[in-house]
Amino acid sequence: MTGTTGVNSSAVADEKFLPPDAIVERAYVQGLPTYKELYELSLSDPDSFWSEQANILSWQKKWSSPICKYNLDVDEGPVHISWFDGAETNLAWNAVDRNVEAGLGNRVAFYWEGNDEGVERTVTYSELKSMVCRIANYLKSVGVKRGDDVTMYMALVPELPAAMLACARIGAVHSVVFGGFSAEALADRILDSTPNVVITASGAMRGPKPIPLKAIVDDALQICEGKGHTVQHVLVLEQLPFSDVNGSMKPGRDVTWREAVDSQPDECPVEWMPAEAPLFKLYTSGSTGKPKGVLHTTGGYMVGAMVTTKFVFDIHPASDVYWCTADCGWITGHTYVAYGPLLLGATQVLFEGVPTWPDAGRCWSIVDKYKVTIFYTAPTAIRALHAKGDAFVTRHSRSSLRLLGSVGEPINPEAWRWYYEVVGCGRCPIMDTWWQTETGAHMITPLPGATPLKPGCATLPFFGVEPAVLDEKGNELQGPCEGMLVIKRPWPSMMRTVAGDHKRFEQTYFSAYKGYYFTGDGCRRDADGYYWITGRVDDVLNVSGHRIGTAEVESALVSHPSCVEAAVVAVEHAIKGQSIYAFVTLMTGAEPSDALRKELISTVRKVIGPFAAPDVIHWAPGLPKTRSGKIMRRVLRKIASKEEDQLGDISTLADPSVVQQLVDLRGK
Repeated sequence: MTGTTGVNSSAVADEKFLPPDAIVERAYVQGLPTYKELYELSLSDPDSFWSEQANILSWQKKWSSPICKYNLDVDEGPVHISWFDGAETNLAWNAVDRNVEAGLGNRVAFYWEGNDEGVERTVTYSELKSMVCRIANYLKSVGVKRGDDVTMYMALVPELPAAMLACARIGAVHSVVFGGFSAEALADRILDSTPNVVITASGAMRGPKPIPLKAIVDDALQICEGKGHTVQHVLVLEQLPFSDVNGSMKPGRDVTWREAVDSQPDECPVEWMPAEAPLFKLYTSGSTGKPKGVLHTTGGYMVGAMVTTKFVFDIHPASDVYWCTADCGWITGHTYVAYGPLLLGATQVLFEGVPTWPDAGRCWSIVDKYKVTIFYTAPTAIRALHAKGDAFVTRHSRSSLRLLGSVGEPINPEAWRWYYEVVGCGRCPIMDTWWQTETGAHMITPLPGATPLKPGCATLPFFGVEPAVLDEKGNELQGPCEGMLVIKRPWPSMMRTVAGDHKRFEQTYFSAYKGYYFTGDGCRRDADGYYWITGRVDDVLNVSGHRIGTAEVESALVSHPSCVEAAVVAVEHAIKGQSIYAFVTLMTGAEPSDALRKELISTVRKVIGPFAAPDVIHWAPGLPKTRSGKIMRRVLRKIASKEEDQLGDISTLADPSVVQQLVDLRGK
């Protein structure tokens, strides 16, 4: 997940926006010297620094020293990371019960805003606790115990984070799949984690579009059964306008929320879990076709989520209303919706819909309605709203806002400035956060009261994060430079493995540069020590904040009977950040046509989901390959971007004439 970009960074590297006095005065970290002092402490004495932060939360048993034990060098043995060894805690208890016991039971946990205006709910911390306990009791009633997997496929309703917390309460491992994935993609994730329980909803509306969630689950489970795994229980939340699900309910397997959950007791004891006990799996795309089950554990993730939420958003729970627009199907919705804010006892907005429904003023209407003070969204949404014009923003007050955030993909300086000047009226610092599904929490980010901002720049590392920049040979670079971004030591919220495939974990993140965590991103470091993320250096696309493996899209295209080979690259896109550009070689006898182009795009939509659909299908009689058969993707990127005058050396191609053929076929 790339949160910032180095695009045009040289032009804006000296442009700085200082923290406003009103922000500094109330900030937890006031001024750059204070940040630097705390940062140095976090590196020189991690036991003291992280113990102080962790002690804000509640632990049934405390940890032993040292606070972190690890090996990141594959040459020294298996990669392993552990934090807070010997400790026991429960994340759900810390996020919910702890707040109720502190007298905050009547504080609003969620203001829920439905897809359509006027559809809304308010959930207090006491009500959330009851909801979590009832779901947990249902899960226990069907045999779910600590360590078991539970898959969720829902829209962003309060029941989704509550179900995640219910799993954490009883020690089950949740896997949330974004409700935009297809049946085939959902089946892949279920087959990998093999749950006995799937939690879903009858359906949801996304803007004007109905999403038949239960029907997609039914199709996915049929695929799973054909491949040897049968899900025993499906829990269905009935949602308008899909409330009538009787015809689709499978007797003995499917049960509605009303009959299965609402009748459960609203008290449920917690399971005190070891700090390194698995908490959740979240599937992210890789450079192979098989999605990776990123595994996060309990104690370190809990501390990382709490600490970053506190310092990066400078949340003061008694007075702030926080809104992160992310879905819980992505890591942002895990750390900065379901967990981080609740661990602090904060009040937040949940929004089921899309920013442009029923018009492009919806976000700012919600900001005014709930007096939102902190707003965290993706550059895709920012660019889309920018394209609609300022009037949709300025007709709303937005006077409650004091802080803005950006997450999920590169934000270009132009969009940054619009966000800062038009949405924030020049008074709201932008926390432009770089981090990943794998990191679990913010890694390089400003702090509101401490960091001078540069448009489009990730700025400085968070506490305990020690980045480095390497050249292609693995040499560590000093001072201003450009190269590969790596991290030199573990941090609490770091992933622990790829579920069921530790070798893949080691190969993906630790084999390229021994002793370092390789982020997969390139970066530039300027004279101020600020980091500018320059984008992925592997075969992973980042479209509207969704990480998609090139191999996944290519596999979907090749599944069409007319396609024999496909190569996918990313090109810059004004709204999405990146869009998917596919070069397609057809079977002998198949003829290019607009109808076939639509079929191929439809196939990707069906196999992966609409968000992975290519914007361009470029007919390719052949692909530029080296003599060893490797596709030279940099050549394809140049052709797709109309930069064929910058191809560089193509002498290693087996057939250089392919390049001109592809240029000639562009746009046809």
